Amino acid sequence: MRDIDIESVAKAIEADAGEPLPDLRQALNEAKQGVGRVTTPEQILVRQARERCGLTQVSFAERIATPVATLRDWEQGRFVPPGGVLCLMRLSLKHPELTQELATH
Repeated sequence: MRDIDIESVAKAIEADAGEPLPDLRQALNEAKQGVGRVTTPEQILVRQARERCGLTQVSFAERIATPVATLRDWEQGRFVPPGGVLCLMRLSLKHPELTQELATH
């Protein structure tokens, strides 16, 4: 990716799209520099566990006794959850019915 000619790639993409794309060159430049969104395994784990349980962020956060803002931070990769939370996420992913037990305590 570091050896790409941003201008030629941008022109090809815009030709294919049939219109100018204002932020395209900036996005390609960021990709070339390795800047931008990075998804971590922890982030994916938290999101998958919540979705496997069939819960919204608010409901899942309540169930695991965590502020919803913290859950969002974990899912968006701003912070890595502690080890105990990661263990809970792995269990929840494999056994989503276990989170129902958390709701009763």
